[in-house]
Amino acid sequence: MPFPIEFVIFAVTLAGVGIFHRRALAVTSAGLVATLAYEGLVTAFPGGEGLAGLASHFSHEWVILANLFLLLTGFETLSSHFEKSGLPDFAPRILPDNWTAGWVLLGIIFLASAVIDNIAAAVIGAVVARHVFQGRVSIAYLAAIVGCANAGGAGSVIGDTTTTMMWLAGVSPLHVMGAFLGAGVAFAIMGYFGSRAQARFSPPLLHCPPDLKIHWTRLAIVAFVLVSLVTANVVVNSVFAGVEETAPVLGLAMWAALLVAAFLRRPDWSATRHAAKGAVFLVMLVATASLMPLASLPEPTWVTTLGLGFLSAVFDNIPLTALALQQGGYDWSITAFAVGFGGTMTWFGSSAGVAVSNLFPEARSLVQWVRQAWFVPVAYVAGFFAMLGVFGWVVQPGGG
Repeated sequence: MPFPIEFVIFAVTLAGVGIFHRRALAVTSAGLVATLAYEGLVTAFPGGEGLAGLASHFSHEWVILANLFLLLTGFETLSSHFEKSGLPDFAPRILPDNWTAGWVLLGIIFLASAVIDNIAAAVIGAVVARHVFQGRVSIAYLAAIVGCANAGGAGSVIGDTTTTMMWLAGVSPLHVMGAFLGAGVAFAIMGYFGSRAQARFSPPLLHCPPDLKIHWTRLAIVAFVLVSLVTANVVVNSVFAGVEETAPVLGLAMWAALLVAAFLRRPDWSATRHAAKGAVFLVMLVATASLMPLASLPEPTWVTTLGLGFLSAVFDNIPLTALALQQGGYDWSITAFAVGFGGTMTWFGSSAGVAVSNLFPEARSLVQWVRQAWFVPVAYVAGFFAMLGVFGWVVQPGGG
């Protein structure tokens, strides 16, 4: 065979998710079981042969998988607090009363994701959009929300899991920050076309409810949880380096904060149960991706890095980033933009996309996502070449 059977199984799984998006969980389950069976009976797992090899593999992967599950369920639980706070209903009072309302909201998401994590920024932005556009949010605009969250986090070492990985591997935060140039170009393109598409689909609400009341306790809970998450990320990575490889620190910190806050206001636990299905889907997809026999990446050049962005739309960006860091020899600002933003091209290509699709299940149609959000790959290519034209390809220290 020209390439391993595992890649065929993975490709069929991805095609099944795209075609049978209403059965995405069942399709992904079948793909994971098929991959496990093939490697267990015919070849070998990445960690070795037999159950010992499987256990060895997931002894490393379980932290990533647990973090994904805890964060995705946690952020949707947090979104229920945010929605009940009344602040989303206040948004029409501060946003413009024309099509640029969508662009301004995307700008807020873009800026917030550099500080509060791209999943949080995407979920909170999607909740606000639901209120601003009276519950009718186009798939084009949902893709723009995900894209702006991913782009904003690409230049910050606390804005995305992949950039945090680079930071831990010795990449300077100043080198990662260069990704903001490509992210800014991508934002300008997505902001315009996404907002225009949304205005045609459903115009913004031009007034607030007259009896609007802000529930400050719930808003304080949202702030407390987000601050706890950011603090845990910074403290663990800068003071207790290595701990994040042995335990799902971010997910545990988030749920600890949510459970403490539950004594003040009870969250909507039904949102947690709803989020669990989407979280399990992504966990199984990432688990399947981790079993692929991808031992190395091509020689690092700007051409292969451009390809990593497209690959991250279907192949989880966390193992791709790990392989790039092992290899070394990359321009990390361009790489951070490629792996951080590239996943926006499909709804399941990033954690933020899966989180938003939990709130808007219609976004799980891959055909509609690709058709309506045609501007996302355009934004990716434009942002990539803007960085390459301004900075050039500069190999930076870190990794290796």
